[in-house]
Amino acid sequence: MEPNQIKKSGSDWKTLKIFFPYLWGKAERKHRLFFVSAVATLILGKGATLSVPIFLKKAVDALSVEPTPLTMVLGFLVAYGVASIFSRGLADLKDALFAPVEHNAIRKVAMSVFRHLHNLSLRFHLDRKTGGLSRSIERGTQSIERLLRFLIFIIIPTLLEIVLVALVLWWLYGPAYMGITLLSLGSYLYYTYRVTQWRLKLIRQMNEVNTQAGGKSVDSLLNFETVKYFGNEEHEALRYETFEQCYEKAAIKSKNSLAILNVGQGIIIALSAIFMMGLVAWEVSTGHLTVGDFILVNAYLIQLYLPLGNFGFAFRETKLALVNMEEMFTLLEEVEEIKDIPESPQLQVRGGSVVFQNVHFAYSPDRPILKGVSFEVPAGKTVAIVGPSGAGKSTISRLLFRFYDAVSGQILIDDQPIQQVQQQSLRAAIGIVPQDTVLFNDTIGYNISYGRPTASQQEIVQAAKLARIHDFVQSLPQGYGTLVGERGLKLSGGEKQRVAIARTILKAPSIFLFDEATSALDTATEKQIQKSLREVSQGHTTLVIAHRLSTVVDADQIIVLEKGEIVERGTHTELLAHKGLYATMWERQQNLQSE
Repeated sequence: MEPNQIKKSGSDWKTLKIFFPYLWGKAERKHRLFFVSAVATLILGKGATLSVPIFLKKAVDALSVEPTPLTMVLGFLVAYGVASIFSRGLADLKDALFAPVEHNAIRKVAMSVFRHLHNLSLRFHLDRKTGGLSRSIERGTQSIERLLRFLIFIIIPTLLEIVLVALVLWWLYGPAYMGITLLSLGSYLYYTYRVTQWRLKLIRQMNEVNTQAGGKSVDSLLNFETVKYFGNEEHEALRYETFEQCYEKAAIKSKNSLAILNVGQGIIIALSAIFMMGLVAWEVSTGHLTVGDFILVNAYLIQLYLPLGNFGFAFRETKLALVNMEEMFTLLEEVEEIKDIPESPQLQVRGGSVVFQNVHFAYSPDRPILKGVSFEVPAGKTVAIVGPSGAGKSTISRLLFRFYDAVSGQILIDDQPIQQVQQQSLRAAIGIVPQDTVLFNDTIGYNISYGRPTASQQEIVQAAKLARIHDFVQSLPQGYGTLVGERGLKLSGGEKQRVAIARTILKAPSIFLFDEATSALDTATEKQIQKSLREVSQGHTTLVIAHRLSTVVDADQIIVLEKGEIVERGTHTELLAHKGLYATMWERQQNLQSE
């Protein structure tokens, strides 16, 4: 199985353009000062580094002339040592000054991506694999530190040092030495750039396969029970191995290309060093230069070639970091499908009436779900929506929460179109108990408090009592501090459902939405919970989506949905007398219960 086609990289400049505002424009004043101080320290350090070979040359030349006062030689050696220490100290100071800048930028980028992902539509998250998404973010944020370290502290300083050394050699020995230096190092940089560009295709392929493998592994582990139910451990292992084999092939190609890069770099450095030192040696032999000059040129070459060994690695790491950051920043370019209108007001809930006016909706053009649905839930009343599976019942709850926007028609709360108010205020007004309850891998107390994170322990306990789960929690050794496990797997379906009910009770919304809220409960518990839900929602607008008709017989109105259209509406008694779809469904469920 071949990995998905690799997306071509955008401009590195585009990635840097997105990133640098986090480093400067969005940084606080103190972080800007740290940044400027680090750059100034870097420049001073390079100046100190350039002076080291000059003091060494003077010491060597002084020793070559007789008689030479020992104090003069010692003076040059002391200056040599001080310049070396000063250079090293400034390098460490530069790292310390830049650390707050880099970690502040990493935090701001991570928060921007995290917030943006939560602002994207449900459609985006249903289409993406969480494992692959988390790996993209993790690689991207880790790459920021690599980019800054290598680009700002190795690549840019190395290029600066090349220019400065070339200028010093030109000033001391003439343009030929500067030309040789720039030509040899230019060849090195060009070769490194060209080969690295080729290698990036392999690196992107590795990333793509790595992302797919991550998504498959997370998906498989999240569905651990399903894998066990069907005895498909080997099937999952083979699927995972397919992607790992693709990664293995890509990794081998990448390692081979690295060997080609390193060999070529080594040849260029060796040839340029032989040519340069041969020229200096010839000039020393003719008396035009001194042994000190030979030492100075050799020291400068060592100063340049040592970081160049790191330069190739730094360039590769920088390019890899840019690829990973590009992948992460691509997420920031994802358009928010559901957006607030600029300066939109907050929803003002007075009574909490909900109105659907001729609502049409489709997940895709060829898959219509709702076809002109119109109904009203009067303030303080309870309306139930029932119908066979696939009729569009749960879609109504997603539209009410504005996870999607209707294709046409309007949804209003207290005469306010929900598309014209702030999403946060809309969702704050509605409390839902969904059919499929997913809990955070945290404590029972935390999952209940999620309905209102500022709630006191007493309020959490009161909500748990209303949801009929307090006694169960108290029976646990850790009480409300009991961990529920990944997605709440340590709790039964009924226990998870009651936790969900408790956190919705704690939220204290103006409008309640129960989407198969008691589907996972036994009959006795269901009756208790139904009583609690009626108590909690008393006087509140309540929309109930149900499959089990016995749970909605007391609703003020029941709407029967079939194939995205309302086919019946009325009270339980009226619908039974009508002898339509509702009566048929009721009779079928009663017969099943009797059996």
